[in-house]
Amino acid sequence: MDISFIDVQNFRKLQCCRIHLSDKETLFVGANNSGKTSATDVLITFLDQNIKRKFAVTDFTLSNWKVFNEYAMSWLGSSDEIKGESIDEWQDLCPSIDVWLNAKVDEVDKVAHLIPTLKWNGEPLGVRLIFQPKDLDLLKAQFIKEYSAAANIKNISSNGALSVWPRDLKDYLSKGGLNFHFEVKAYILDPLKVSSPQKLIKEQQPIENYPFNGIFKVDVIEAQRGFADPNSLENKQNSGGLSSQLNQYYNRHLNPTDFPDDADLDALVSIEKAKELFDERLNESFKEALGEIKTLGYPGFNDPDIKLSSRINPIDSLDHDAAIIFDTQRRGFTGLDNFSLPEKYNGLGYKNLIYMVFKLISFRDQWLRKGKVQKRRSSDDVAIEPIHLVLIEEPEAHLHAQVQQVFIRKAYDVLRLGVSNRLTTQMVVSSHSSYIAHEAGFEKLRYFKRKPAVGLNQVASTEVIDLSTIFKSQSKKSSDIEDTAKFVARYLKTVHCDLFFANGIILVEGAAERMLIPHFIRAHYDDSLNQNYISILEVGGAHAHRLKPLVDALSLPTLVITDTDATNDKSQKIRPLKGQNYGFGSSTLKSWFNLNSNTLDEVI
Repeated sequence: MDISFIDVQNFRKLQCCRIHLSDKETLFVGANNSGKTSATDVLITFLDQNIKRKFAVTDFTLSNWKVFNEYAMSWLGSSDEIKGESIDEWQDLCPSIDVWLNAKVDEVDKVAHLIPTLKWNGEPLGVRLIFQPKDLDLLKAQFIKEYSAAANIKNISSNGALSVWPRDLKDYLSKGGLNFHFEVKAYILDPLKVSSPQKLIKEQQPIENYPFNGIFKVDVIEAQRGFADPNSLENKQNSGGLSSQLNQYYNRHLNPTDFPDDADLDALVSIEKAKELFDERLNESFKEALGEIKTLGYPGFNDPDIKLSSRINPIDSLDHDAAIIFDTQRRGFTGLDNFSLPEKYNGLGYKNLIYMVFKLISFRDQWLRKGKVQKRRSSDDVAIEPIHLVLIEEPEAHLHAQVQQVFIRKAYDVLRLGVSNRLTTQMVVSSHSSYIAHEAGFEKLRYFKRKPAVGLNQVASTEVIDLSTIFKSQSKKSSDIEDTAKFVARYLKTVHCDLFFANGIILVEGAAERMLIPHFIRAHYDDSLNQNYISILEVGGAHAHRLKPLVDALSLPTLVITDTDATNDKSQKIRPLKGQNYGFGSSTLKSWFNLNSNTLDEVI
């Protein structure tokens, strides 16, 4: 079983987009402000039952608030027709996510509550989660009450010029009312209508409970991991320390005081002996101080005496900055005492790498219920979820290029270590790093393409391109498609994948142009091109046309600089001149513009 794809609607810039997930790793790439973070946030907000992140009014696609405000104004009698009184008027405009699962017939026990018909025979199963109003009558009544009170104040003061809350429905809900009046509801979708997001049947009843309990587990490594300069005055508290990670892992999986067994006996005996010795020393040390208290009349004849008793908890011993130390001494060198430093003095990059890997290990072992977690399982926590969905935001923070590539290469293997083939792990990574994109592989990339607003009351939106399919849509012979796809994939593996994060592309043929073009831009276009994110790619000869399907898919402004490869009547390359009946041999010009002519004059 796995998650095939997800349709997101009305969540920020993701007004209507489909995101295909690979059965292993999926990488979100795109320029700044293209919607990558929003895609991760929508998954966390709707699917992560541990974080349970709340919605904000800014999570709605902004242009939809115009319609919602019109609904609210109609409640006040400002129009002849009252709108927004039925839930189906809201559902098409509220944030929603459709999750489509691939499940086998023999997995019916896991998905029985999601099957829409008794004739189900393994077709995709879809569920829509919508953040929609709980009670429209209550929302309507309370908004009218608050808005009317504000209108009275405006009329009394400043001749109506005073701005008083709430100005409209969005303003009313932004002040803490959104999560009171709205809730997430789940609806089963029709498996025969998967080509595009489907409209719910009118008055369709929602599922009572969260639909994915027992189906998949969601874990998240968020972008803000709490690492900072140890000497910074602004960051004295390191909430993302390795010590806290080890502490949590020990508590969940290793703590000998939690459901102890034979293997824990030696540790428990040692802890108890340490406690007795420490208590004896503690009372001896405080004997003089406690004696001074007795001179004040305490304890009296019937008062309890004061005795000090420690509580030795191995977990507490891990929860401080010096619990993890880094030994700087070379292996095998024993001439001096250990050269070691506390955790905070190791580089931020290595701390981030160790932190993320340890998080992944912890996620995996929690999912598989390893160690003490196994003994804490309740009757409601019997079976392991068949899908483990792991979301990682911007793993490249503080990591240099090679470490970024090592992480993305090994992270999935860490999540799969010791995991049965019957269970599925799907890892989704959002990144700004061309090094990570380069290492992940072309077929795993999902490109977030920015789309400008198309109307006066619309906003810029995002389309998600599955880069593994862009060559399949070209109307060529299958062998040509395969050759082109191989060329582009290999080419992108030999250069940095800057174009996935650029605002524009310049394709050049050779090293000379690659060196000169940046100089020309700095010298002559410093106030325009040089202030944009331009990716200059050397395609190594006349191969720019092979990238055309990719350029078309990315829809970025692209300049192609290519030779005409002019030839004389002896097929010798020659300086191009008009009116000499020269031919030309540029494959880029022929293919890009579908030219049938072989004469240079006609091409020009």
